[in-house]
Amino acid sequence: MDLARLDLNLLLVFHHLLREKRVSAVATVLGMSQPAVSSALGRLRSSLGDELFLRTQRGMEPTAYALQLAEPVATALDGLQQALNVRASFDPATSERSFTLAMTDVGEMYFLPVLMDALAGAAPAVTLNVVAVTSASLKDDMASGRTDLALGLLPQLQAGFFQQALFRQPYVCLMREAHSLAAAASLSFSDFADASHVRVVAAGTGHGRIDAAISETLEQQGLKRRIRLTVPNYVALGDVLGHSDLIATVPERFAQRVSGPFALTTRALPLAVDGSAIHQFWHARLHKDPGHQWLRELVAQCFGDGTL
Repeated sequence: MDLARLDLNLLLVFHHLLREKRVSAVATVLGMSQPAVSSALGRLRSSLGDELFLRTQRGMEPTAYALQLAEPVATALDGLQQALNVRASFDPATSERSFTLAMTDVGEMYFLPVLMDALAGAAPAVTLNVVAVTSASLKDDMASGRTDLALGLLPQLQAGFFQQALFRQPYVCLMREAHSLAAAASLSFSDFADASHVRVVAAGTGHGRIDAAISETLEQQGLKRRIRLTVPNYVALGDVLGHSDLIATVPERFAQRVSGPFALTTRALPLAVDGSAIHQFWHARLHKDPGHQWLRELVAQCFGDGTL
């Protein structure tokens, strides 16, 4: 059809319906009424000669033709948005922009105190919204612009995203200061294996490979950890270790954050495992956005150690 005869605003409705699958959600995102969204969809159906979306229990499901249009429409809209963003200015001192960051619970403990302090001085009206990196929709959220930046050890974002290395950290053994193993300057293989361990699963991150490497190395020595507790994240770990004789293998910078408040201490692991390289990740659609560029530079200044 002749593009000159098509209202390009209708493509925005089409694009968001593909993503949200509900008229009410699209109305909220675009600041329209639900009847206006329905009317726009009706006009687009008439113009393109296809139903485009069918109502189901799962929401508005796209037709085969709509799926065929999805990628070229998204690419065209992203290109236009990037072109407009390049011309936009960003003044951190006066901006009231909100950024959405994805990070783990460890990331919240490590990044947020420093980052919020930096924002208070440089961009007092800028706000942050934090979401979990474990979300199944993280890739889609970053591609759509719902999430601006992801921080951490995130192998699922290694392909298809821009990334910048911030720092590398080793893993250490964390325990309470009064633990019997803390009396020695170093841990032996047998002491480490015989101790009672907390294992942190941390699904959706790369920390699981460290845990697997520890188990494999111990098995090669004919040893096995005594895992007494398994938890999904690091939130309560400091408190648990401070009130028990359990030990845990954790990223060094997490240990630095919780050692003081919970009277904990660290020892080097008695086995060699790779450390974790922490990066910031972002989608191409925001690569040239001035505000996003400023945020990435701020993160690099606050946390980059120049060793990667």
